Amino acid sequence: MHLAPKSILADIKKDLESYVGEKIRLKANRGRKKILEREGVLESTYPNIFIIKLDEADNGERRVSYSYADLLTEAVELVICSSGGQETKIEAHSR
Repeated sequence: MHLAPKSILADIKKDLESYVGEKIRLKANRGRKKILEREGVLESTYPNIFIIKLDEADNGERRVSYSYADLLTEAVELVICSSGGQETKIEAHSR
């Protein structure tokens, strides 16, 4: 049994909402064998996108946005780094 993609994306959004303000590790496929790996904070979630505030030593803060579909297609991987040292990978489950 398959869920409609809309409900899968809603589940991803709901999962992410509980981690707003948490430190995360981002790994994004930028195409042509370029991978962006950064740490930052999950700043906010919106109906179709989420915003990450990156920590960049050379030029201060930078914000990037991704869609929930990016997590579903695995173009973006997020790992939540909680204060106790425990890591939680956000995954799109086709429940």
